[in-house]
Amino acid sequence: MKKILSLLSVLLFTFHVQAQKANYNLLVGTYTNTAGKSEGIYTYNFHTFSGTTRLKSVAKGIVNPSYLTVAPDRKFVYSVNETGATSTVSAFGFNSYSGKLTFLNKQDSHGADPCYITADNKNVVVANYSGGSLAVFGRNADGTLTGPKQIIQHTGKSIDPEKRQESAHVHMVQFTPDKKYLICNDLGEDHIYVYSYNPASKDRLLSIKTVLKTNAGSGPRHLTFSPNGRFAYLTHEFNGSITAFVYSNGNLNKIQEIGTTDPEFKGRIDGADIHVSPDGKFLYQSNRGDANSISVFSILSTGKLNFVSRISTEGKGPRNFAIDPSGNYLLVGHQYTNNIVIFKRNKATGELKDTGKRIEVGSPVCLVFTPIN
Repeated sequence: MKKILSLLSVLLFTFHVQAQKANYNLLVGTYTNTAGKSEGIYTYNFHTFSGTTRLKSVAKGIVNPSYLTVAPDRKFVYSVNETGATSTVSAFGFNSYSGKLTFLNKQDSHGADPCYITADNKNVVVANYSGGSLAVFGRNADGTLTGPKQIIQHTGKSIDPEKRQESAHVHMVQFTPDKKYLICNDLGEDHIYVYSYNPASKDRLLSIKTVLKTNAGSGPRHLTFSPNGRFAYLTHEFNGSITAFVYSNGNLNKIQEIGTTDPEFKGRIDGADIHVSPDGKFLYQSNRGDANSISVFSILSTGKLNFVSRISTEGKGPRNFAIDPSGNYLLVGHQYTNNIVIFKRNKATGELKDTGKRIEVGSPVCLVFTPIN
């Protein structure tokens, strides 16, 4: 009897561990002031074996939480509140079991329309799109945000004929894999800034290491690193192209530029998001505008890309997408058709297939997976 009970205990423990590995939280940031009628930040349970979802919690009354980040300890979540000149940054306590977010405090974003946010153990960094600036906030032990430790204002411009580059537009801030630097894409200037990062400093956490020029009028938007940290891939908003880099010690060395639309495509592109699969074998990039597509590329050992396929995202405005940690599924958030489309990934070929599964939610524009502790 003791042996049977012992075996049952082992089986139950193994089942519990496997269940935990299969389930993740999916946090969804939204626009609340649109026809989609979002109520705030949504937390879903996502099952990586079946691709099924279950709503766990909704943090209501949060205005335009259009981009989110989870703290490294997964106890806190930080959100931008994109409201023009009155924009703020909010801090929340996070219970990963229930999915519940508890508001802690907020700070002025010190720049209009923050569109990206990232955090490490000490600080939270925000990209202010319309304001053309980035701001660094401290993190207290209780997760609350301090006032800004440093604000950096960009002042350049570029040549876009639609006047989207008449001033600086900081679109992304992201720590490098080695955590020694911060990458900052300025869509308005056609520049990539690499800042040296000193998290222990009180007032000069960031200092310019180098500035890279992208092709004039391309609009650098989002950048992603390969899991091994050797390569980086930048998508440009205005033409949807991708620039591939070799990364080492704060240096980005360009090795390739490649398009993401059919050569005969004549519509508006509006490149949006870009991510590498967890196994580092494939790259995915989304376009909005008239394209509403997602492209798949295989990643060679050199870091260069080979085109694999391109499919419709089955919605309008694929502003953000995410690959679940298992690599089984890719989820696309559609800003204008108010849903998240779930695609199955073929891990061998990288290709995507629509599962028919949908999450109906207003104006989803940021998808973040995080483990259930």
